[in-house]
Amino acid sequence: MSENSLTRATIFAAVFFAVSIAIGAGFVVLNPGFGDEVLSLFNEQVVGQILSDSLAVLAFRIFLNNLSTCLLLFLGGASLGLVTMLIISVNGLLIGVVTELVRSQQGALYVVAALVPHGIFEIPAVLISGGLGFLLARALIAEWHGAGDAAAEALSLARLFLRVVIPLLAVAAVVEAFITPAILSMIT
Repeated sequence: MSENSLTRATIFAAVFFAVSIAIGAGFVVLNPGFGDEVLSLFNEQVVGQILSDSLAVLAFRIFLNNLSTCLLLFLGGASLGLVTMLIISVNGLLIGVVTELVRSQQGALYVVAALVPHGIFEIPAVLISGGLGFLLARALIAEWHGAGDAAAEALSLARLFLRVVIPLLAVAAVVEAFITPAILSMIT
């Protein structure tokens, strides 16, 4: 695996993610009732369960949730990238829906304040995980054609996941639990 191939795979994941976000936001613009239903479900299933925790427990739960998503993005490459693409698209759609709803209710500044502090760490981790998943898919296909060793490539990709993705997710979780709420309290 070269740095150039990881860059290309991560850019592909980023474009796919951005398109999914745009589609999610578009659904809300065209049908605000859909967005309200998704936000209600999101609040019930995700937010309601985590807000009662202490900040340290919240950070740990955020880290574990994001880690599981990133692991699925990476290991989803074993499905020839189909699981990776599905997870990227579902997460992008959900982010697009929630972001557009919050933007229409609270304004763009609120969205920026809610996403940027931890997003500068979390989004790259997600996109790199997606890129690693696509590279894993490519390695499997290459081995099937007799042009590579997928196990050796998977080991190299896993090492990169451990060195890059996990630290980014840890920082993002701490920022999301401790810093993002403080920033939001300053603008509300």
